[in-house]
Amino acid sequence: MENFKPIKVLHVVGAMNRAGTETMLMNIYRNIDHEKIQFDFISYGKEEADYDQEIKKMGGKVIKLPKTTSLRALYRVMKEYGPYHAVHSHTLFHSGIANTAALLAGVKIRIAHAHTTLDNSDSFTRKAYIRFMRLIINSFSTDLLACSNGAGSYLFGEKALNRINYSYFPNAIDYEQFLQTPGTDVKSFKVEEGLGNNIVIGHVGRFIEAKNHSFLLEIMKSMIKKDASVKLLLVGDGDLRKQIEEKAKNEGIHENIRFTGIRSNIATAMQSMDVFVFPSLYEGLGLVLLEAQASGVPCVVSEAIQPEADINIGLVTKLSLADGADIWADKILEVAAKRERNITKIIDGFEQSGYSLRSGILALMNIYQTNTGGTYERTTNRLL
Repeated sequence: MENFKPIKVLHVVGAMNRAGTETMLMNIYRNIDHEKIQFDFISYGKEEADYDQEIKKMGGKVIKLPKTTSLRALYRVMKEYGPYHAVHSHTLFHSGIANTAALLAGVKIRIAHAHTTLDNSDSFTRKAYIRFMRLIINSFSTDLLACSNGAGSYLFGEKALNRINYSYFPNAIDYEQFLQTPGTDVKSFKVEEGLGNNIVIGHVGRFIEAKNHSFLLEIMKSMIKKDASVKLLLVGDGDLRKQIEEKAKNEGIHENIRFTGIRSNIATAMQSMDVFVFPSLYEGLGLVLLEAQASGVPCVVSEAIQPEADINIGLVTKLSLADGADIWADKILEVAAKRERNITKIIDGFEQSGYSLRSGILALMNIYQTNTGGTYERTTNRLL
């Protein structure tokens, strides 16, 4: 093979920290043939992110840019570090700017990927920005992907869901790592976090408004009245963590809550839970909900969770946030008593729903493959 160079794909992200979209991208990146395809990442912010070193070890570049980066600067990056076969943007309405730069840089495949159903601003200026960027995204993107139809409708507009270049793209998850039978790692984790043999209610997510940690505390207040030994395990970090910790102390329930920060052993944390609680105000999909189902953990979730996140194996119970903390607490205790793991059912659910890592990689590579004339092989352990 003479002077063969791998196909290069540029992902435009916020920063490669341990969050749903970023974890999905890393699941894909770890399982492709880096001699045939390489990922680079534009990351906004100067701080080193959780996955930066791993990306570099696999041959990818992490290109740090300020959040105020202009269209011209993005164009220069694409020309300097390219040529890129595809630009894949995950930055909500900012994808319009990224894909405009990609068009000007001569990139043939320009993907906008929807990952959320809402943001936290409804000002006139924001609405005008959304309308303009939606037009740009739909005009200059060759492919529109969404983790749920709700997310697709929010980013691209409802009419776009009928366009030929729109695709529902199930979040790829390496679900097999969550199928482990709880063993010494889980026991050690429970000892480390002081969970004992108590009922453990769990949540994994950034401490941001959308995840609704305040309501989790209200649920805990109600649960402690029914069972004083119950524990709440909060995995993650974020801007609101200190505020939530302070509120827990003020409410007198801090001793029943474990704040673990960011953990790399999410599978172990999931296996330590009796119930996964997800009371989000809005979600594009909720990758951690898939991880919880892969772990065989029953889930109690809000009405904001997209229907695509339920793989229909009987583990997801949906409640309205308007039902209040007492009803949520009763339901959580009810499902905790019924926890059972059926590995065959879990595997079937993931394979049939298209959430398996193999299915996700094949689908994505088919998009990247457009106009390359290349062929991709599927082997036992690796795709491409």
